[in-house]
Amino acid sequence: MPEGHTLYRLAREQQQTFAGRPVRVTSPQGRFAAGAALLDGRVLEEVHSYGKHLFADFGGDVLHVHLGLYGTFTGGTGDPPPPKGALRMRWTAEGPDGTGVWTDLRGPTACDVLAEPEVKAILDRLGPDPLRPRADGARAHRRIAASRTAVGALLMDQSVLAGVGNVYRAELLFRHGVSPFRPGRAVDAELWQAMWADLVTLMRAGVRMGRIVTTRPEDRTRRRGAVQRDDAHYVYRRTGLPCRLCGTPVRTEVMVGRNLYWCPVCQAT
Repeated sequence: MPEGHTLYRLAREQQQTFAGRPVRVTSPQGRFAAGAALLDGRVLEEVHSYGKHLFADFGGDVLHVHLGLYGTFTGGTGDPPPPKGALRMRWTAEGPDGTGVWTDLRGPTACDVLAEPEVKAILDRLGPDPLRPRADGARAHRRIAASRTAVGALLMDQSVLAGVGNVYRAELLFRHGVSPFRPGRAVDAELWQAMWADLVTLMRAGVRMGRIVTTRPEDRTRRRGAVQRDDAHYVYRRTGLPCRLCGTPVRTEVMVGRNLYWCPVCQAT
């Protein structure tokens, strides 16, 4: 599932490409036909993200997209290709330089048009997003510190923390030596403050690079040049491979429906 940095980049790209001009909105698949008809030809005012949600404001009517596990946006310049398959939504417009631009949405969990009160209802049930300016990390800690639930589960709860997914969960816990099975109430304020600051840094780097890299240079096989795929993470998708710090095989099991990865020695408590 795309994590918060991906949605942030998408919102920024769509803002730069489409905002301030009329947008043709269609639904070749037909499942979004009514919403497309409502938005078609209207000026797109603003696109922004919050956590794993994307919001595009068409003058009071807001397009809401949640990509879920399988949703994707693709796009380009010039004439779009002929629609094929389950194409939920297509935008086309005249780009900033007069060239045609387009973007296609396939396979989202949610694609609907909402009024402002409905948007507010979604935002009200989400925890703080580390990528938002002045996000309050202490608000997430109040939820964590009051819970007996494992911190590895709490980090995936979007009502606690918005935008964090499976990769950031595994890597953040490893970087701070925290067992994913530690109860939330055993994560003290000082530890959480360090974790929150680290998470903000990691997610901002994800926006900048367009990918998640969590390893420190000294812990990589290749210490110079571009970070290779097999050097990008400490534990995520490294089941059975030696921990980069202690050599113990990385373990995995399912937690809240997703594969969890951790080092049983470096994250013993």
